[in-house]
Amino acid sequence: MGIIGRIGSEITYLRAVGRALARTASLTRHPRHTLGDFVRDQAARHGARPALIAREQTFSYRQLHERANQYARWAGELGLEKGACVALMMGNCPEYVAVWLGIVRAGGCVALVNTHLAGRALAHCLNRVPCRHAIVAPEFLDAYESAARHMQSWPQPWISGRHSGARSLEDGVAAQPPADLVAGELPALTVDDPALYIFTSGTTGMPKAARITHYRALGMMHVFSAMCGMRDDDRLYLAQPLYHTAAGVAGIGMALASGGSAVIADRFSARRFWDDVVDNDCTCFQYIGEMCRYLLEAPTSHAETRHAVRFCTGNGLRRDIWRDFGTRFRPGRIIEWYGATEGNVVLFNLDGKPGAAGRILWWLDRWVSTRIVRFDVDAEHPVRGADGRCVECAPGEAGEVIGKITTPRSRSVQRFEGYASDADTQRKILRDVFEPGDAWYRTGDIMRRDERGYVYFVDRIGDTFRWKGENVSTTEVEEVILAYPGVRAACVYGVRVRGHDGRAGMAAIVCDGEIDLAGLRGHIARQLPAYARPVFLRTMGTLVTTTTFKVLRADLRNQGFDPRLAGDPVFLDDPESMTFEPLDADLFGRIEGGEIRL
Repeated sequence: MGIIGRIGSEITYLRAVGRALARTASLTRHPRHTLGDFVRDQAARHGARPALIAREQTFSYRQLHERANQYARWAGELGLEKGACVALMMGNCPEYVAVWLGIVRAGGCVALVNTHLAGRALAHCLNRVPCRHAIVAPEFLDAYESAARHMQSWPQPWISGRHSGARSLEDGVAAQPPADLVAGELPALTVDDPALYIFTSGTTGMPKAARITHYRALGMMHVFSAMCGMRDDDRLYLAQPLYHTAAGVAGIGMALASGGSAVIADRFSARRFWDDVVDNDCTCFQYIGEMCRYLLEAPTSHAETRHAVRFCTGNGLRRDIWRDFGTRFRPGRIIEWYGATEGNVVLFNLDGKPGAAGRILWWLDRWVSTRIVRFDVDAEHPVRGADGRCVECAPGEAGEVIGKITTPRSRSVQRFEGYASDADTQRKILRDVFEPGDAWYRTGDIMRRDERGYVYFVDRIGDTFRWKGENVSTTEVEEVILAYPGVRAACVYGVRVRGHDGRAGMAAIVCDGEIDLAGLRGHIARQLPAYARPVFLRTMGTLVTTTTFKVLRADLRNQGFDPRLAGDPVFLDDPESMTFEPLDADLFGRIEGGEIRL
């Protein structure tokens, strides 16, 4: 890039950052202006304009506000106290957004539940944030009920949608007036109060409940809208689950903050994607890297060249398909970003640098401090120098990304709200990093930056890997495997598979004698969603550990699923035979050669 190009790039970033800082400044100036007030104000501005669009249901801004008011009054009628939590287990639809907006308007908070979970895995999440009530769509009722025996307390669910019965949600909500709430109905809320709990695997152990305050939710909405330059005539296509922060808060929020529209798909379909985009006049869409790869692998469609998309935004678009994706689909600007549900680091790649997850801007350091520090892979912790301080990486050197936790809280750009559990929160904070008393958030991600500050993802730290667009907690998978009779030890990790994004799950197990592999596979399938199930299995005589009995996971990960490197029997999960089939050198070669897709 020449000097003219660099100047143009800096201007692009300056303008976007200026918009974001201007829009978020009001959050600290007006601490009582919460999510409910935001929706009310947008309804007054945009009235009959479409806010949320789906096949079965559409809400204008006014209708969304009125529907949220009905849910708020329903929650108040239940006696929901300020800060009390309601679990929400529904599929993608405009009603989903109205539910949680209404409950937080009433002073409650909502736990957004992964609808793929059931049994013990679901119970673990719900036990992290004890809920007074639960709202469950009929199609997820069996999964919700399967968690009951594992829960500390199990609220009887309110059934959403068209349902007749004593626990019908619709009957109770429809009876409430849609008019604005009056002073006596409104709790005393500030932007520091919790609004949502969103479950994230993080990088250490079992899923944790990230605490999303009104401030954080509104901040995400305004920042993403400003950085992407979304307008009131834009329509944003969302095909990711709304229980994830990316679609459910950032995606929905950037549409609402701009006065535009969010078009909500019930799920992602590569076959249907471009038809949906064209039929709904979408001008932008949100992606994850795996979605882009699926679209490239799909047959050519007439609709993919008839769209009016001017930008797409998301995370995880790999360098190896970046140019092919842009050339084939011509989606305008590709705006890649990096962030985490609970984190205080958000980076944007606004000028389409292929493969860059975002950019650390040196001139923004006064407001937002992000660093990459040297990292000890074996110890899984940042390196300290002779002075006891962390060591910042040079350009091209890989290390862990950390974000400074700002104090006082009035310097609000890099707040870290943490988790429902204070112990979980403290484990993510790195102290005395560059000076006595400073505190930084650990992202758990290894990246490297170039001379201009563009950062490139290298790897995840610790106990989490990403597969099929979802974060997988190895601890959670290990617990399921260890519950099967005859399994004495288990270590789960992610392995690279050529031509696939993320890492495929692999489990190394130690057994007491022979084990029924079909039975083990069935046990795993009943307990875990498809994306979390191990694709590969390795049986070992023993797991090598450190002196503190920590399994040397990195060694297993480096050996991958190549049976020649493993030196142990390796198996592949076969959905057709419903068992783990032996994996030999020939089968390994067919997978690595792309003949077999996982």
